Amino acid sequence: MGAGKGIVKIGHAASILKGVVKGMPHAMPALARCFKPHCDGTCGLPQHRPTAWSPMRWRIFGMRCYPLKAFSLSFCAFALASTTMAGNGMAAPVPPVDEGMMRAVIKTLASDELAGRGPASAEEAATLDTIVAQFKAAGLQPGNKAADGTPSWFQDVPTVSMTAQGFSPLVISGGAGAALSFASGKDFVAGSYRVVPQTTVKDSELVFVGYGVNAPELGWNDYAGIDMKGKTAVILINDPDYAMATEDGPFKGRRMTYYGRWIYKFEEAARQGATGAIIIHDTYPAAYGWNVVESSWSGDQHFVATPNDGADQTVFNGWVQQATAQAVFKAAGKDLGAMVKEAGTKGFKPVPLGLKTSLSFNTAITRSKSRNVIGIQPGTTAPDEYVLYSAHWDHLGRCKPDAKGDDICNGAVDNATGIAALAALADMNRKAGPARRSQVYLAWTLEESGLLGSEFYARNPVFPLAKTVGGVNIDALSPGGPSHDVAVTGGDKSELSAILAEVAGELQLKTGPEDAPEKGYYYRSDHFSLAKRGVPMFYVERGVDLIEGGVEAGKALADDYVVNRYHQPSDEYSDSWDMRGIVQDVGLFYRLGRPLADGSNWPNWNAGDEFRAIRDKSRAGAK
Repeated sequence: MGAGKGIVKIGHAASILKGVVKGMPHAMPALARCFKPHCDGTCGLPQHRPTAWSPMRWRIFGMRCYPLKAFSLSFCAFALASTTMAGNGMAAPVPPVDEGMMRAVIKTLASDELAGRGPASAEEAATLDTIVAQFKAAGLQPGNKAADGTPSWFQDVPTVSMTAQGFSPLVISGGAGAALSFASGKDFVAGSYRVVPQTTVKDSELVFVGYGVNAPELGWNDYAGIDMKGKTAVILINDPDYAMATEDGPFKGRRMTYYGRWIYKFEEAARQGATGAIIIHDTYPAAYGWNVVESSWSGDQHFVATPNDGADQTVFNGWVQQATAQAVFKAAGKDLGAMVKEAGTKGFKPVPLGLKTSLSFNTAITRSKSRNVIGIQPGTTAPDEYVLYSAHWDHLGRCKPDAKGDDICNGAVDNATGIAALAALADMNRKAGPARRSQVYLAWTLEESGLLGSEFYARNPVFPLAKTVGGVNIDALSPGGPSHDVAVTGGDKSELSAILAEVAGELQLKTGPEDAPEKGYYYRSDHFSLAKRGVPMFYVERGVDLIEGGVEAGKALADDYVVNRYHQPSDEYSDSWDMRGIVQDVGLFYRLGRPLADGSNWPNWNAGDEFRAIRDKSRAGAK
C-alpha cells in the first residue's frame, strides 16, 4: 500500500506526575536519577536498551536523546511516559521494540532471493518459513489446525484468476434513434465475478439507481420499489454527499464511506438480484482517472474461490466513460446532470431508462492456492476472546524492469516492514506476559491482488468474528524520523477512538485525519475485510509533522516514496534506513492493542456507522 506516517511528541514534566499517579512505583528510582543537569543516558529505566553509540545518547523506542541541558527534565519525563503503559485500566511497563530483529526480518523478506514474495510463487515456501521462524522465536503457537487436526501455522487460501477477452461492443438499444455501440477499453471496461468461460447478456433493461446505496440505518434505499431481476443497474460512483467540503453529511460528506466504493456497489447490485452493474466514471468522485480504471481492469483479475464459483454475483459488471454515459442518457431522453442532482436527494427512486444492453466476452480461468500465516498467544482468563494484529506478507513478485534491468519488486516498505512489526509486537507481548485475552497474529497473503487473504479469512474465520474484540492492521511503515502527530485513517468510526485518544493524550500526540479522506483509504487495506463484517480495527499511520524538519520534511519523505519507490523495484531495504519512526509506530501499535487484550470491554462502531448493524447482530448472537 502507500507510505506510512508517524507519532511522538516530546513530553513535559507533567508526564512524570501523570505516570506516578497512574501507578509507577517501579519507576521512582529512575525518576530520581533523571533529575540531572542533563540527560546523560544513565536514567536507568527498566526498559532502557544500551547501545554502542556515544554514552551521551540513548534510545527509547528508537528515539535518540541528545543532551540538551535546558530540556533535560522534558526528555527524561518523555522517557518515563514512553516506557509505561498507564491508562486504559493498565499500569505496566512497555517492553522495548527490537529494532535489530526488525531490520533482519525486513532485509530477509525484501531480499532478491525471495523475488518479491509473489503469492503461489516458487519463493512462497521460503517466505513463509521466515515468518514462522520469527513467530516461533517470539513464543507464538500455531494458530490453526490442519485437516488431520494437528496444529498448523497456515490457512490455505484458494484463489481463481480470470482474464476477460474477446469483447463484443457494448450495445445500447431501444432509444429513439439507432442503437449505440461502444468499444472495450476506450468507452467501457467489463468483467464477471462468475467463474465461467463465456459471458453473454442479451437485452437487459437499464435502470438508473443513483448511487446504488441501500443504507437502512440512514433511511436511504436507491433500489426502493423495483425488482432488479434481469435488469442492469446504472450507478454513480462515491456517496450522495461527496461534494460537501465538510464531513457533516449523512454519508460523512467529503469523507468517503463504504457505500461510495465501487466494490460495494457491485455487491449491492448482486444482492438486489441484478443481471449487471455499470458504474459511471467521474474523475473527482472516483479519485482517479479513466486510465486507472482501464489498466486495473486489463489482464488477470484475482478472486477468492467460492464453493458456488460466484453464481450469486451479477452476470457482468463494469464501468463506462462519462461521455459514454451522457450519450446513453441522451438516448433515453434524460439529462445526466439533472439525474445526478436528483440522485443526491433523500427519497430518490430508481429510474428505468427505457433502454436495453447487450454484451459478450470470454474468460480464461486459472486456479491456484496461497497461504495465510497464523500464530497465537493464548489468553489467561478469557482465552476464547481474541485481539488481532495483522499485516500482509505478499508483494508483486517480478514486475516491469527499471532502467537498470531490475525486475524484482522487493516490497521492503510494502510490506516487509509490516511483517517485521508483527514479529516485534509478538516479542513485546511475550516479554509483557500473557494477556487476559488471546492475541492472534495474522500474516495475510494476496493483499496486492485485492485483499484476498484477509477476505478469505473473514469468510472462513479460524476464530469466530463474534468473539473477536478488535485489532490493529499494519501496512507499509516508512523509514524516517519520528513525528509529532498520528493520522487516523477513516476518521472517528468506532469506540476504538477512545483508546487512541487516551494514548495520544499520555504521549501528547496530535491526532488528525489522513490526507484526502475523500479517497476512501480505510477501505483499501486488509483490516477492511474484517471491518465490513463488524470487527472494529485500528488503521493509524505516522503523521507528516516530523520532529526534525516539520511538515515540509514529512511531506517530502512521503512524496519521495510514492513517486520513486511505491510498487517499483526500488522499494528495497538499506542498512542506512532511519528506523526511529518505524520503531515508534510499533510502540504505538502495542499501546493500542494491549489494552484490548487486557481489558474486558467490547468496542463497537459509532451509532450510524455503516458497520454498526452487523456488529450488533454478531455480538447479540455471541451473547
